[in-house]
Amino acid sequence: QVQLVESGGGLVQPGGSLRLSCAASGSIFSIHAMGWYRQAPGKQRELVAAITSGGSTNYADSVKGRFTISGDNAKNTMYLQMNSLKPEDTGVYYCAAHPSWGYNTWATGGYGLDYWGEGTLVTVSS
Repeated sequence: QVQLVESGGGLVQPGGSLRLSCAASGSIFSIHAMGWYRQAPGKQRELVAAITSGGSTNYADSVKGRFTISGDNAKNTMYLQMNSLKPEDTGVYYCAAHPSWGYNTWATGGYGLDYWGEGTLVTVSS
C-alpha cells in the first residue's frame, strides 16, 4: 500500500503562485508514475500534470508554461509549482500514484489508478 498526503493549497489572487506537495509513504518502490488531478465544482476530474520515475512529464494544455511538476526522491515527495494562477484553476487538487504510466489510463480521469490522496483546495479569487 501507498499513502499520499497533499499540502499547500489555499486562497490566492489571480496572477499569484502556489506550490503543492504530495508526500508518499509505504510501498513506494511499486510506484513508477505520479500526478496531479483537479476537480472544479460541477466539473469532471481532469489530469493536470504527471511525472514518471524516468522523469518524463505530461501537462494539460491549459497549464503548460504556467505549472511545473517535479519530484524529490530523497524526500519521497512530488511537487506542483503553479504560477500565473487564473480563477479557472480553482478546484480540489488530488495527488495520484500508480505502478505505470499509460496515457489512456491517466488522461481519462484516472479512475483506474491505484492510489489517491485526500485532496487540497486551491481557490484563485480576488
